[in-house]
Amino acid sequence: MSNKEPKVVGIGGIFFKTKDPNKTKDWYQNHLGITTDQYGSLFEFRNTHNPNEINYLQWSPFKEDTDYFDPSDQEYMINYRVQNMEGLVDKLRSQGVTICDEIASYDYGKFVHILDGNGIKVELWEPVDEVFTDTMDGKTTK
Repeated sequence: MSNKEPKVVGIGGIFFKTKDPNKTKDWYQNHLGITTDQYGSLFEFRNTHNPNEINYLQWSPFKEDTDYFDPSDQEYMINYRVQNMEGLVDKLRSQGVTICDEIASYDYGKFVHILDGNGIKVELWEPVDEVFTDTMDGKTTK
């Protein structure tokens, strides 16, 4: 377990529902210059405390009928970058926060979903940004 304070440290993603995700991605790419792929776009930014480190924010349009935002009925979901995922989930659980699933681990980070005080589903992500740096080959929005 990490010795870092369990907390949110930034925005990790913005997810929203739309009638036609591909048309939406094309519009943003053609009119605003956003580099898109099958998931949307990864925005690059530098870590304030370590400027040599590249971090990422995921922007993703989803089909209107997605169940990924369930049980929330909102049209959007925010992903927050966190440090010390296990400690944060333990803290939230002890505070009575609804934890929707177990922590899932992938090569690009750990994820878990919670419900905020308004019943809106929130995605928490403890990222491994280096994986994107190594695999995206510059195909990000800068």
